[in-house]
Amino acid sequence: MEYLQVQRIKSVLKDRRKLFYLFSIVSFFVPLIFPILFDEFWVKLYSEILIWSLLAASVNILFGYLGLLSFGQALYFGFGMYGVAIAITKFGFGLWGSFVVGVCISSLMALLAGLLAVRLTWHYFAIITVVFSLIFYFVALSWKPVTGGDDGLPFAPPEIIQIANFKFVLTNSIHQYYFIIFFVLLCYYSILKLLESPLGRAFIAIKENNLKSELIGLDTYKIKLFGFVFAGLIAGVAGCLFAFYGRYASASYMFYHVSGEAVVWAIIGGIGSFLGPVVGTGMLIILREELSHFWDHYLLIVGTIVILIVMFFPNGVAGLFKKLLKK
Repeated sequence: MEYLQVQRIKSVLKDRRKLFYLFSIVSFFVPLIFPILFDEFWVKLYSEILIWSLLAASVNILFGYLGLLSFGQALYFGFGMYGVAIAITKFGFGLWGSFVVGVCISSLMALLAGLLAVRLTWHYFAIITVVFSLIFYFVALSWKPVTGGDDGLPFAPPEIIQIANFKFVLTNSIHQYYFIIFFVLLCYYSILKLLESPLGRAFIAIKENNLKSELIGLDTYKIKLFGFVFAGLIAGVAGCLFAFYGRYASASYMFYHVSGEAVVWAIIGGIGSFLGPVVGTGMLIILREELSHFWDHYLLIVGTIVILIVMFFPNGVAGLFKKLLKK
């Protein structure tokens, strides 16, 4: 039995690596293939989907592997956005400096929130994450000299890098795409390595039974805190990338309904599946984009589809794919 369990784990890890390599190859060739098959617009939409999928992935880390349902991931997304925008507009930082600032302050915020939040369980945990998100949402709205309030904080995009006479800039759509895809793939690779590590297996053990995990010697508080901060970092990177993508930071992206959307994307894609966040985010954003051309109340259809998937495919779209492949 133990041998079969080890073999099953090895098989899952191998499948994850294959999926990651396939995902990387497809993403690399998107700017070359999509304009031929579809339109230039779809390259931009794909890059936006990948950014949002990181926010869903941060939910998946907590809910899918630690059993902690967070409705506050938009807070760290927003901190990443404002970290970039404020560093550029107020302090004159370049792209890389502002990126580091955005990731650092979102991770720090996740650490401060996590010190309290991970002591709680289930609905208490979910509620405290919403409370943190609401507090800083209203702070961002009212602190207009720094955050721009309702108007947000636009900024001019700095160049990525310059080599001799060649400038790698965000205003070039291809340059921007590969800048985004580099960090998206780096984040997913980091998640992959985490899940393959003993720490990743400790995550699963805590999700399955927190009390038994403590009895076998795991420091569940520190492990959950690390997972919380890591998820906050991933959400912060997504926020930084979205700020560069839109050249803008806004308090509206810190509101808890953004976190709610990320939870839905993660569930539809498949909680606990490695690339489920990409599948769920891509499916719902594309559905929303296409249906909006035909009917003003398109969200009714999207909502109905979400309900049907949750009812009939509890493991999400990724779970359905796995079941079909086994058959």
